[in-house]
Amino acid sequence: MQQLDILLHSPALCAALAGLVGLLVGSFLNVVIYRLPVMMQRGWRRDCVEYLGLDPQAYALPGQDEVFNLVLPLSRCPSCQTPIKPYQNIPVISYVFLKGRCAACQTPISLRYPLIEAFTGVASLIVAWHFGYTALTVFALLLTWSLIALSFIDIDHQLLPDSIILPLMWLGLLLSLSGLFTDAHASIIGAAAGYLILWSVYHLFKLVTGKEGMGYGDFKLLALLGAWLGWQYLPMIILLSSLVGAVLGTLMIVLKRQDRNNPIPFGPYLAAAGWIALLWGKELNQLYLDAAGF
Repeated sequence: MQQLDILLHSPALCAALAGLVGLLVGSFLNVVIYRLPVMMQRGWRRDCVEYLGLDPQAYALPGQDEVFNLVLPLSRCPSCQTPIKPYQNIPVISYVFLKGRCAACQTPISLRYPLIEAFTGVASLIVAWHFGYTALTVFALLLTWSLIALSFIDIDHQLLPDSIILPLMWLGLLLSLSGLFTDAHASIIGAAAGYLILWSVYHLFKLVTGKEGMGYGDFKLLALLGAWLGWQYLPMIILLSSLVGAVLGTLMIVLKRQDRNNPIPFGPYLAAAGWIALLWGKELNQLYLDAAGF
């Protein structure tokens, strides 16, 4: 009880603890970001082979018989396959001590791994500092971690997995029954409107240009955010994500890091805008109303 009282009366300690937990979760998110798309692709291939009545052995990929999920096999170097020891897997710290290289073969380790860990830790700290020692923090952290995983999977594969989005959307609807982030009325309308807005934009864009402007995963992600935050925050999320996406997309094309004909994933922009709305949506909405003279 004494430890609980310390946390209750020390927002800084609560935030620091959340930051440490976020570092550990960030390490796990690296696993999810890499393995979940591979698991999905293997599942699709297996389903296609079964549907077409083909011989599974004839179309098996090397190593496909190995157990592969979010737990197994244990982490190992992708270059030399040497298992990574627990003390070599400490978030951020191990990367620094290993000088960014595999301890066995000295192959460089991508800087992205510690950056995702650090980013998750900082984002978790901000969430805990904002909401304090409340139930809001627990669920806001869960949403934050999921948005980080979805963003990087979308960047890598232009996929937004249903296995993450749909359970979160249902959770958002259930949370609205207690009025934790919004009420049930706003949540249900937010989920439906979030999906239908981008669905309508998609079909209108396709009708005019003959091209697909976004994927169905983007519709579901906005529906998820609508379920968690309510319909009132959808205009802000769409505006923020569109502005950031337009600016960054233009910069990438100008700097020739992105071909104008190649699709740019929209999920990360939606996720970032949704996270901003989660923390500061009320203040931003009020700022807009004041500026508009309402």
